[in-house]
Amino acid sequence: MTTVNPATGGELRSYATHDRTQVDAILGAAHATSLRWAGTPLEERLQLLRRVGKLLTDRRRQYAALVTAEMGKPLTEALGEIDKCALNCDVVAELAPQWLADHPVPSSAHCSWLRYEPLGVVFAVMPWNFPFWQVLRFACAALAAGNAAVLKHSPNVTGCALALEQLFADAGAPEGLFASLLVAEPDVAETSARVIADPRVAAVTLTGSDRAGAAVASAAGQALKKTVLELGGSDPFVVLDDADLDAAAEAAVRSRFGNGGQSCIAAKRFVVADAVADEFVRLLATKVAGLRLGDPTLVGVTVGPMARPDLREQLHRQVAETLAQGAALVAGGRPVDGPGCYYEPTVLDHVLPGMTAFGEETFGPVAAVVRARDDEHALALANDTDYGLGAAVWGSAERALAVGSRIRSGALFVNAVVASDPRLPFGGTGRSGYGRELSAEGTREFTNVRTVYVGDAVGPLPAVTE
Repeated sequence: MTTVNPATGGELRSYATHDRTQVDAILGAAHATSLRWAGTPLEERLQLLRRVGKLLTDRRRQYAALVTAEMGKPLTEALGEIDKCALNCDVVAELAPQWLADHPVPSSAHCSWLRYEPLGVVFAVMPWNFPFWQVLRFACAALAAGNAAVLKHSPNVTGCALALEQLFADAGAPEGLFASLLVAEPDVAETSARVIADPRVAAVTLTGSDRAGAAVASAAGQALKKTVLELGGSDPFVVLDDADLDAAAEAAVRSRFGNGGQSCIAAKRFVVADAVADEFVRLLATKVAGLRLGDPTLVGVTVGPMARPDLREQLHRQVAETLAQGAALVAGGRPVDGPGCYYEPTVLDHVLPGMTAFGEETFGPVAAVVRARDDEHALALANDTDYGLGAAVWGSAERALAVGSRIRSGALFVNAVVASDPRLPFGGTGRSGYGRELSAEGTREFTNVRTVYVGDAVGPLPAVTE
């Protein structure tokens, strides 16, 4: 398995993959350690997260350079990703005691409560676009709750996968508590299905495409395993006719072109009121022209390469099809000649339902502007998707909230860019997945929510029902 620098096309490093025997040994160690970790006092578990957070801060430049080399995001964004991971460790360490505390519930019992108990080994299938953040946000929750974690990372960020494994080891994690499986791309489906079916695995979480999510959910369903899926998105960014257009356009560029547009929660469909659409497109195009595409290690570069050649090819197909279907090209629209996987920051206008860039998730630096007659039409356009991850609405606060509240999504941001926060639950609806990550809800996803009922020995027995 060989990693490649998407900025140059040059090989970075080759890795030996794990065979069946090695995978079995990793699962065995994770399961044995999970039994001991479940009995470890919560405060000791959280001390591990604090040490992980400290190492992330100490090594932020080392880890950021690795992220940039393997998947191509600008170094400044990679540093931000590592810093967010360290913040998440601190937030979970601070708040998990209240998130996982016994929860009293009044009932007919003498006393009754909910208890949050660990499940065992959590198997995680994670993507390349935020190779540290996606992993840490699941791992902090799983380990705080008393579980062990086994990671199957995307092959193109194998260096990150091993760095994460070493990070936990260096922080003092027991052997087997956090382990990475190295699986070559052709073997991912078979190996993942086998791991999910293994009785030593208690739960599965995946961040990735809806196609990958469906495969994992099917395998987990056959094995009756708990799953949390964070899948794709075609997030609407709605601009009403009373919005601050300059602020909205500035936020639109940050949301769409950050991480090279390779984010599930990036704004993808810009639904703009007709009355202000021309001015919004002008502002958007001006700000996109100010982006600097180039070597992601250089200061001042704001858009790096896409992560792989096949992803760039797919994105260009989507752009070409959309233009052939009648959309207007405002900016960009072409892959960049030469080494690396660069694609011009692109703006498409007059995109309509039925066009490729409207119906498919575009995972790259392409903004699709869709014009709406009025608020009701904007709402209908925003909801015209099978996805439901995030939504943003820009306008006067009361009006924007009223429109946004009728959009189907796992998160609604009013006059703000959709982003995850360790203190708030994160997840979607529809083809964007189910379950939640982060916050109390995300931490409890990896627990058995156990009901405890203590009766009154001298009182009357309750009626017996199912």
